[in-house]
Amino acid sequence: MNIKKIGLTALAGSLIATTTGFAGEMMVSGAAKLSYKALGGTANDTTVEAGRFAMDQDLSIAGSAELDNGMTISLSHALAAAGGTSDTSSLTLDMGDMGSITYNDTDLGNGLRALKDMTPTAYEDALDGITGAVSAAMGTGQGFAYNNTFGGAAVSLVYSDNLGATADRSDKGQDTTSASANGSSSIGITYPVADLGLTIFGGMGSQGQGDGKDHDFNTLGAKYAVGPLTASYQRNGMDDTDDGVTGAVANGADLTTVAYGVSFMVNDNLSISYAEHETSTSLSNVDQESTGVSAAYSAGGMTLSVTHNDADNAANVSGSTAEATTILLSFAF
Repeated sequence: MNIKKIGLTALAGSLIATTTGFAGEMMVSGAAKLSYKALGGTANDTTVEAGRFAMDQDLSIAGSAELDNGMTISLSHALAAAGGTSDTSSLTLDMGDMGSITYNDTDLGNGLRALKDMTPTAYEDALDGITGAVSAAMGTGQGFAYNNTFGGAAVSLVYSDNLGATADRSDKGQDTTSASANGSSSIGITYPVADLGLTIFGGMGSQGQGDGKDHDFNTLGAKYAVGPLTASYQRNGMDDTDDGVTGAVANGADLTTVAYGVSFMVNDNLSISYAEHETSTSLSNVDQESTGVSAAYSAGGMTLSVTHNDADNAANVSGSTAEATTILLSFAF
């Protein structure tokens, strides 16, 4: 829903070695969404529930401008629900055939993080609403991403000096709310195999921790689409490495997550999906098991989406259960 257009001068001097201002236009947009969410199980604390209905309160501001050298600079700010402050911001330099470079100050998401769960779903993934759910998925935060396509393969490289630095800050500022950690980096690759409907994906990365150790991640999987049916399977791994000095791995946990699912387009208006996640840990012989069912129905400018997720041994704790049901009604303008 486009609300209003406002003028802006986008300064991109540090990117092209000039102090010229480039006139651009920023567009404010939002979404009309009404949701209902119900939680259950021993892992979810339902005693604090005051109301299950909610509506989307996010606003985003985005715009772009073409530079003298033909490249494009794009800027976006997602405003916090309270208004007035930015929830997350990103700046992207599109260099055409040379790819793009993005900086995001809160939730970068590219690289290996973008491949954390590739199961096809009509609405939400199988871990949505599962309190304390664990997964062998690389974290996200502030940092830089380079994206390009080589020989048909989409390649995403990510670097962050500290993924934990996610507090709002303006230019020339610093985030001092999070303890310093090692740098983090990753690569994610997605490759569609000819016209077979098969896509293979994978990657690896290292996430710095505040205790001086690193978490090493890897992902490998495939997705296959034929007609109205799409299916996928992937395996994610996380190794808790030593600190490089004492060799200590005390209290560290190695995780393995297997995720697979299928979605089906019943017709042009209705889609359904089913997914399963299983995460094992080196600290326990109990596996976390989660299943999710989703459906989405569209009629004109209205879409009704539903997800129901169940988990056994949530957070790899024997007997801990969790369930979540979410209903979302959204309108297009």
